[in-house]
Amino acid sequence: MRRRIAILGSTGSIGVQTLDIIRAHSDKFVVEVLVANNNAELLIHQAIEFEPNAVVIIAEQKYKMVCDALEQYPIKVFTKAEAVEQIVCSADIDIVVAAMVGYAGLKPVVNAIQAKKTIALANKETLVVAGDLIMKLAEQNNVAIIPIDSEHSAILQSILGEPNKIEKILLTASGGPFLNTNNEFISNATKSDALKHPKWEMGKKITIDSATMMNKGFEVIEARWLFDVQPEQIQIVIHPQSIIHSMVQFVDGSIKAQLGEPDMRIPIAYALNFPVRLPLNSKRLDFSQCLNLEFQNPDTKKFPCIALAYEALRKAGNMACIMNAANEIAVDAFLNDKIRFLQIAEIIEKTMNKATFIPNPQITDYIETDVEARKIATELLK
Repeated sequence: MRRRIAILGSTGSIGVQTLDIIRAHSDKFVVEVLVANNNAELLIHQAIEFEPNAVVIIAEQKYKMVCDALEQYPIKVFTKAEAVEQIVCSADIDIVVAAMVGYAGLKPVVNAIQAKKTIALANKETLVVAGDLIMKLAEQNNVAIIPIDSEHSAILQSILGEPNKIEKILLTASGGPFLNTNNEFISNATKSDALKHPKWEMGKKITIDSATMMNKGFEVIEARWLFDVQPEQIQIVIHPQSIIHSMVQFVDGSIKAQLGEPDMRIPIAYALNFPVRLPLNSKRLDFSQCLNLEFQNPDTKKFPCIALAYEALRKAGNMACIMNAANEIAVDAFLNDKIRFLQIAEIIEKTMNKATFIPNPQITDYIETDVEARKIATELLK
């Protein structure tokens, strides 16, 4: 039986590469649902090629365009975020690839878990905003959450079948485009500067998160929940070559690592066919070309978002939800030339200090927190 896949965010980088895997292994997977936010043109192209049972275009103004283009195909077309939240519960879905960007991915993942779907998780914000809730729901519903992030996939591969307890997670980071620049350059950094990631091709939002290193802060929070470790057990290691995707240190001092070329198709394929690896035509690692691997500690003064993420994790409650909402507002403002690069961290920190803290939030609290934090961050932009 082929595994039936729903891809939330099919027109983004992860979604496109997921379809590459499915295209190469059509004997193992079939596309059941495709979801896109606004890129109707690419969604139509994908739908015609893969002929899923249904597609969702979240942007309501693009609904007629998609309907008209797919009229002659046996494909149902839906619109709005509510449709995504409902369609993930379909009995015809085995795996939900959660690759939507930002907070918008939370409710569909919650519903998919409650519908007992396997989650291939690329949406960082789901665990950042509500990690405790998500992991409890997954346990209650006996649902596997398999990370697609290259770092968390590396950690999973390092501990799979390992009977020993984790002493420390060594979470690697490329350092982003500003690793070797001075503070003066960063203070005057343009949008174009921040979008030049040295190793990965990603969407604009996640690329800016990489430039501020908030992306790595998010991954620290993800690791805490995915692998049931404490903040002090997670260490960020700057590794510019992005060959070692992360490492795990055990109680005897031994360290296991997962290495490979920086190619997101590898962790995507691993998640889709977990735990059996699929053959891929990916570039193979040539050790003769990567003898000089570098490692260094992150500069939290240069990249204050790392410290903010650890602070949110230690405070717990809804603090990471506040941080995420402020980050989404601030990054959007930077991408629209409304604030300077360094103001992203300033807005996040001020929002974290102003928003209502809830020690033991429920799902409705997270929703209300997101609204409040966005409002505060938006006011701070003025």
